[in-house]
Amino acid sequence: MGADEERDGVALTNLDQPLFEGAGATKRELVDYLDAVRDRIIPVLRDRPLSVIRILRGQDAFMQKNLPKYTPEWVPTVERWADASKREVRYALCNDRRTLLWFGNQRAIEYHPALVRADRWHHVTDLILDLDPPEGDDFGPVVAAAGLVRRALEDAGLSGAVKTSGSKGVHIFVPVDESVSIEDVAAATRALAARAERLDPAIATTAFIKEDRAGKVFLDSTRSGGATVVAAYSPRLRPGLPVSFPVAWDDLERVKPADFTIHTAVGLLGDADPWAERLPAPQRLPDDLVAEGHTIPIARVQAMHEGKRRARARREGV
Repeated sequence: MGADEERDGVALTNLDQPLFEGAGATKRELVDYLDAVRDRIIPVLRDRPLSVIRILRGQDAFMQKNLPKYTPEWVPTVERWADASKREVRYALCNDRRTLLWFGNQRAIEYHPALVRADRWHHVTDLILDLDPPEGDDFGPVVAAAGLVRRALEDAGLSGAVKTSGSKGVHIFVPVDESVSIEDVAAATRALAARAERLDPAIATTAFIKEDRAGKVFLDSTRSGGATVVAAYSPRLRPGLPVSFPVAWDDLERVKPADFTIHTAVGLLGDADPWAERLPAPQRLPDDLVAEGHTIPIARVQAMHEGKRRARARREGV
């Protein structure tokens, strides 16, 4: 099959085909967007094991971690043992324009880098809270919950940056220095979520089980360790192709996630790189925050045990 176009040695094919029903964009528009933001997104992806979400014509979307055999030899890679699948996984490192264009041509819509770098597997670079709103399209509760997290950060002597998730929520990043272990970052994340919840439990909740959230914004503290988070500037596989976009704290109440798409983001950015500009320098986490977090059960584990308890109670008619 002949290429429609070639950029940086990458053959680009089927550029005028729609990405998926409801995308409102062609493959060419995806590739053009990625190419336009390459100097901003590649630094976010560089040297981090990468998972992507792809959607092929006529198929359901899927997450790709392990690179296919036909991957060009010039794509940088790193191998890592995966406990879940009991095998070595060969991840891509998207360190250059050519690799990014290749992924775009593979119809990779979403870019989910690891929270660790390939040469430092035991150091998480960021503490992250993922704010997940209740059902509906109202962004107001998310903004209010983000304000609680910001206050909790300030009370702890920390600072962070915020971006839309590209869906309905926001991600808050707090860069951490190499003195902090993976376990301590995870603990501090739980403590930060708990402190924000205590500031106004009518708005925010740390309840992992959806039925326990009572219409509140969920402060998800589980993005740690081996987790990934969608990159700043990454498109999302949703109607209209929204983008995960950096927002100033004080501007949150004046925007909505749908403002940022592959069609609007480049114009809004101009020559700026707001994510790089707003991310604070790596910080040491306060001892009291870490200590408090180690007293809080891991949300997924607690939810699993609670789910089993409730199922047993239903069986017994309690």
